[in-house]
Order: sequence, then C-alpha cells, then structure tokens
Amino acid sequence: MAYTKRFDGRKFDEIREMEAKVGVIKSADGSAMFRMGKTIAIAAVRGPRNLHPRFLQNPEKGILRCNYDLMSFSVNERKRPGPSRRSQEVSLVTEKALLPALNLDDFPNSVVDVFVQILQADAGTRCAGINAASLALADAGVPMSDLICAVATGIIHKDKAVIDINKEEEDYEGGMADTPLAIMPHSGRITLLQMDGEASREEIKSAIEKTKEACMKIRDVQVNALKKKYGGIKDEI
Repeated sequence: MAYTKRFDGRKFDEIREMEAKVGVIKSADGSAMFRMGKTIAIAAVRGPRNLHPRFLQNPEKGILRCNYDLMSFSVNERKRPGPSRRSQEVSLVTEKALLPALNLDDFPNSVVDVFVQILQADAGTRCAGINAASLALADAGVPMSDLICAVATGIIHKDKAVIDINKEEEDYEGGMADTPLAIMPHSGRITLLQMDGEASREEIKSAIEKTKEACMKIRDVQVNALKKKYGGIKDEI
C-alpha cells in the first residue's frame, strides 16, 4: 500500500516543529532541552570531574558516560520506572554518537557524565536525546570540534524516505524501516547509523542524503539556542 500522505500532514522531507533551550538545569555544569514535535528530551552534563573508583580512570584522557532514561510518564503504555535493557542500549548508542566530536585529551583521569531524560515520547527519542546532549555539552564548555545533529528517517519500501517520523509512522502497518542517523554537520561525518527493518542499498543511500539535509536544519536550531544564551557567539561550531 503506497504511503501518499503523512498522518500529520507534513511534507515527506519536513521536520516536526523544533524548539531548543540551553541552561535549563541550574545545578548542572551544562544542560539543554530539545523538542521535536511532541518528543521532548532534557540533557544535563556533570564534569569533567575526577572519576571514581580509580581503576576506571584513563591516565591519557577523560572518558564520556551517557545515561538515557525514558520517563515512565512519557508514554501511554505502562513502563516500569528505572533503567531497562533498551535504555542501556540507547545510552551506549548516545555515547558512541557524541564521542567523535569531543576532545577530552586535557582531562586525564576524569569523566564527563551526560544524563538524558525523555519527558514526552512520540518517536525519535534517541535522536532528540542526542540533540539535547550535544547542546548540553556545548553549554558545559566541553571542547568540541562540532555539534552533533540527529534525526530518524523512515524508509518505506519501494516508495520514499520520510524525515523525522512520529509514533503513527513508526507503527505504520504498510512497513517502514526506522533509520536513526547522527552527523557532524561541518564534515558530514556520520556518527550514528542504525536501521530497524529492511531496505535496499539504493533506498538507504537516498535516505542518508535527505537525512543529512534535515540535520543542517537541526544544527541551525541548536546554534540559535546557544546564541540566545551567549549573545555574540560566533557561528564557528
């Protein structure tokens, strides 16, 4: 069955309405909120700080630890509070997506902790979390070569790529491959690429190019959020 019209009326290459703020948690070294449609993520950064126990320390550079949690009230279905196997997997994915942009060489034996919480979920939660975490790291002053921008694209077999899928599209009965992707916008380097479903090589390549274009729009929202807090910050990120 052809998917000719999106459930929420958006164009196929259109991202949901976005909103970003930095400095939303005063007690954190850096923090941010990133909203994509109804999906809302908040990230807090603690550190760099000494890592304990000492046997976990890296004497050559600091390490990054990410903790992702989908709050129990963020979804309609029943969810037990606390970490799950999925949250542990997304925590590791988030860490791997962010690391390429960070320079922790000046922080030996230290750790940077990133805590991501999803306050409201309507698909694309790991991508919204990565966008929020990238902003929070910048807000904390952690040395970064670039921001990280992420969005989930749905690939409908033999049809089209659908940018920034929502929950209705994620559950589409006609079949859709969910493809979260994160990039460093200056270099175009991909730091995250996953796929849940099936698609041809040509469909994947086409979806990646369209997703990269969408990520540039996400970067603009991130940069504007930083400018709003820090005023005359140069657009060099």
